[in-house]
Amino acid sequence: MKTDQLIKALAADNAPRRSFLRAFVYTTASAVAFDAIIFFAAIGPRPDIAVAAETWRFLFKFVVTLSLAVPATTLAYRLTAPAMWGLGRLGILVVPLFLLLAATAFELDLVPSSLWMVRLIGSNSVNCMTLIPLLALAPLTCFLVLLRDGAPRDSGLTGAVAGLAASAIAATFYALNCFDDSPLFVITWYPLAMSIVVAAGYLGGRCFLTW
Repeated sequence: MKTDQLIKALAADNAPRRSFLRAFVYTTASAVAFDAIIFFAAIGPRPDIAVAAETWRFLFKFVVTLSLAVPATTLAYRLTAPAMWGLGRLGILVVPLFLLLAATAFELDLVPSSLWMVRLIGSNSVNCMTLIPLLALAPLTCFLVLLRDGAPRDSGLTGAVAGLAASAIAATFYALNCFDDSPLFVITWYPLAMSIVVAAGYLGGRCFLTW
């Protein structure tokens, strides 16, 4: 067998049987759908959601969570292949943080200082710390199972970003139920709850994505 024939034979044997990108899209869509089913079946949106949807504080929660979920999910995909490592711009993840910091500063200016701690503590901190990690469990599991088919250069980082994506998806659903709309609450409790998932993703990546 000639060299070029051998190369073609090896390439044919190693050709992917399915598109990893397509599988990633399907997995992400399935994880979101599964979370939606669990949320609407077991938790549900807040009763006054129609009224809340007319306020900027309620809507801004989704600006933050979605602006984090989309780039984090995209970044998790790019980190699974060495060839796409250069496309993994971690800096884009600070955009929702800057938005949240700006909204928090605006809130501090609008609300009397006597109410700052009231808005920060809120009334749903326990639910926030519980429901976001629980809702993130399914997306994180789906991501880690699929990402094993990739070849991440940094398994811990890839797992952590997958955890960030999963927690942002979960936070988007949880925001529909949460009565605390103040940016002071969001900037405090949402990151704390999401950090649990990020840590779990890091450990999961170290355990399951190392090659």
